[in-house]
Amino acid sequence: MKILRYKYRGETAYGCLENDEIRRFKGNPLEEAGEPDLSDERIPLIDVKRLRPVENPRQIIAIGLNYKAHIEEFKNIREVVIPKFPVTFMAAQSALADPEEEITIPFPDHQTDYEAELVVVIGKEAYQISEAEVPAYIFGYTCGNDISDRDVQKQDQQWTRAKSFPGFKPTGPWIETHLDVTGLQLTTRVNGEIRQTGNTSSMIFPVSKIVALLSSSMRLYPGDLIFTGTPNGVGPLRPGDVCEIEIQGIGVLRNTIR
Repeated sequence: MKILRYKYRGETAYGCLENDEIRRFKGNPLEEAGEPDLSDERIPLIDVKRLRPVENPRQIIAIGLNYKAHIEEFKNIREVVIPKFPVTFMAAQSALADPEEEITIPFPDHQTDYEAELVVVIGKEAYQISEAEVPAYIFGYTCGNDISDRDVQKQDQQWTRAKSFPGFKPTGPWIETHLDVTGLQLTTRVNGEIRQTGNTSSMIFPVSKIVALLSSSMRLYPGDLIFTGTPNGVGPLRPGDVCEIEIQGIGVLRNTIR
């Protein structure tokens, strides 16, 4: 099921995508236990403005260096080794952006890169859960672009500030609730040209291990977003670029850079 958040005639709501039409939910499916209640109202997808699937998550958690090939290309920033545990950092909630939203690069003279990432959406409160229990706590998955200012990243020798500028965390276009994420293709296109490809089968730490380990030290809440790392092929964005992040089984997240 594809669940999206949208604006239609000045009103914001959640809905389920069915054959290019949206069937509206009566409430917020992220806040309701059990099967969400669908109304009979149907709206053409083309008539709505799509919004980021989770408006204000309590936490945006991200994993770095989760693909071996990306570690190799990351060495031009600093010396790194294959991690024994997930490399974890937080990003600012104010960095979130909608599908199709224009994203401003604050320092055009800096190297600012795209990073295609599978994003986990937590469905219910989780603390100290096992890997086997993880699927029951996941609401679904969406596409994310972990945009990164490499100059700031080099200055700080860590990642939070470099990845938290306004607009640097676009997500969408919706949440896919039923998805096997063990072998999904990830693709980045810039102005229609393929720049990055990868597969979740190459993750050092799969989703189940990431979520279980995070829950061992922090409480996860419904709507929390977990960026799971990017494959190799990251590269710079420039004003005027149209960047598309596509993940098999989910869809395409598209943003213009200015």
